[in-house]
Amino acid sequence: MALDPLATVADLEARGLYVDASEETIVGTFLAVASAAVREAAASPITQTTSTVTVEGEPGQWLTLPGQPVTAVSTVLLDGEAVTDWRLVGGRLWRTAGWASGCGLSLFDVTQTHGLETVPADLVDLVSRMAAGALKAQRAEEDGSGLAADKPITSERIGDYAVTYANDGRVTEMELPQHWRERLEARFGGGTQLLRSR
Repeated sequence: MALDPLATVADLEARGLYVDASEETIVGTFLAVASAAVREAAASPITQTTSTVTVEGEPGQWLTLPGQPVTAVSTVLLDGEAVTDWRLVGGRLWRTAGWASGCGLSLFDVTQTHGLETVPADLVDLVSRMAAGALKAQRAEEDGSGLAADKPITSERIGDYAVTYANDGRVTEMELPQHWRERLEARFGGGTQLLRSR
């Protein structure tokens, strides 16, 4: 199931960007791509959803779940068998017997409800700005060639002409700077676990 974008055309217009009816499809695409980039960096759907995640069991009594905040867990399976002797505490599962099954690798399938009911204002703004940047680039040329990767000028000198282009590693407006990636990972507890929305 596809998740709705983290921002809407109305959010862009609330920030002073007029979107013509003929641009709504492309703007919808930009909002979806920007939202996917933010969700990837957060390793979380951000908006509330139910997903099944696969997590590796740990020797201790605590199992940290991805996609914070986790608000409910409906099932926990180990090799298809139900595990019921757990408790959800602060977005983690606690179990007296621990989360390791013998000496081998233990993979648990956890069906959980996680994410936020309302998208935080700073993330709505971030996604809106990313989409607005892409729309500006698209509008720059009638044939859409403005979307081609372009490095912005960071300094320019007139006498003995010189120009310096940004080299932050970004290719498009849809790539998040490292400080935003770190901020999202810290905020949502990013990880490498597999998320499958139902």
